[in-house]
Amino acid sequence: MEYETKTPAYSTGDATSFAWTTARKRWPVIITQAIDDAYRSVSNCDDAEKCEEGKKIVAELTKLKYEVQHDRPLTPIRDDGFPDVKIYNDELEKLGNPTWLNVSWLYSECYLFRRISTSFSLSKHWKNYDVFARQKNNTFRSSRPAVLELAARYRDIVTQLREKKGEVDEEAERILFQEMCEVCLWGNATDLSLLTSLTYEDIQKLQGSEARKKAEANILVNDLPKAFDILQAAKKAGKAERRVDIVLDNAGFELFVDLVLAGYLLSARLATTVVLHPKSIPWFVSDVLPSDFASLLNALAMPREFYETPSEDEKLQEKTPDPLSGKDVDDLDFLFREWSGFHAEGQLFLRSNRCWTHPGSFWRLPHEEPELLEDFESSELVVFKGDLNYRKLVGDANWDPTTPFIIAIGPLGPSSGTNILSLRTCKADVVVGLKPGEDEKLRQTEDGGGDSGARKWAWNGKWAVCSLSQGK
Repeated sequence: MEYETKTPAYSTGDATSFAWTTARKRWPVIITQAIDDAYRSVSNCDDAEKCEEGKKIVAELTKLKYEVQHDRPLTPIRDDGFPDVKIYNDELEKLGNPTWLNVSWLYSECYLFRRISTSFSLSKHWKNYDVFARQKNNTFRSSRPAVLELAARYRDIVTQLREKKGEVDEEAERILFQEMCEVCLWGNATDLSLLTSLTYEDIQKLQGSEARKKAEANILVNDLPKAFDILQAAKKAGKAERRVDIVLDNAGFELFVDLVLAGYLLSARLATTVVLHPKSIPWFVSDVLPSDFASLLNALAMPREFYETPSEDEKLQEKTPDPLSGKDVDDLDFLFREWSGFHAEGQLFLRSNRCWTHPGSFWRLPHEEPELLEDFESSELVVFKGDLNYRKLVGDANWDPTTPFIIAIGPLGPSSGTNILSLRTCKADVVVGLKPGEDEKLRQTEDGGGDSGARKWAWNGKWAVCSLSQGK
């Protein structure tokens, strides 16, 4: 806590904050979903010992839900052998043993998922069980139309790149980079103005077009052009090793589009290596674990089995998924060969670190993880995906929204030796880098919060920021 920003952090006791709604409405739902999933797996269990242990876990999760809903004090994390137990418990003591509905939002939300993880990690038979895996898998299956569309577009783009041997017009490359990042930002392929079967010559004409302006309309801070300049400059300089790191957010379709971006960077030679940073424990429901990366590649390797086999719910509803076309299978096979090839060659790989599931903000990284930050200095660009990573970058603090991003990220700013790009759709109160008067204007939009004191426009994921700090 001593290394955090002195700007006050958001609390679950603040009725004008999204933290208030999250603690009272969202967390009980999340825990209920975990209980339902665990109960479902226990019901299908044949091993008596495993079954009894599973029932104990369900009971622990039920107790956790009761504690949250009845504003009980947070209790120390039980020791499951991992060093972050001390970090969580020391901070809990410093917070004065608070209750669920009046505590630092960032700490308590991280604590919630660490507490859920502990129930499984202390078991014998359920240690590696991901209680959110079923949800992540179902969500990815439901994204099938967007996956197939983007797979076809990606294949076309990479094929054109190869025909041009990677030498393409810089302006076309700049626009493609922005489009790829925007797909990652929004986590969907529905609003793409590009990535169709356009040629690179067609893409050049999109600069300044209405389609581009529409795509960027809800991005309040857009430093993507500057991020491209960093990668392009390193490429032009002829640097042999050019690395990009991506600190991942969600699994499923969002991981899929992250891999689309990673594959594009490698194919376009804007990077020679891409390092993906997943979480180490089931986290915030949908965050990426190493097993999610393997599951996604398996789905691409055997797409018919993944997409055409009825899910548990479909079996109950007596539904049969539509079969994939031959082209669909070919496009997905192309992606599998591309990405597994990059992985096999050491150009695309995962690097886990328990620090991503610690309770504090990233202001602490220079003191808690100096080796990680030293490693990041070797990267041309470190991309932080998603809302939680943004909240951690800026300390989840109640900054004035006009505060520059490079100030709000504290020690990770200009003197850090690291270029940081945050791709974030706003799903929490904190936001920085806005123009004067912009926050006030957005509050007056429909469901924006008005004069209530709440920044509701930043809660629904409709608005986004792509913020860059050039620390190298």
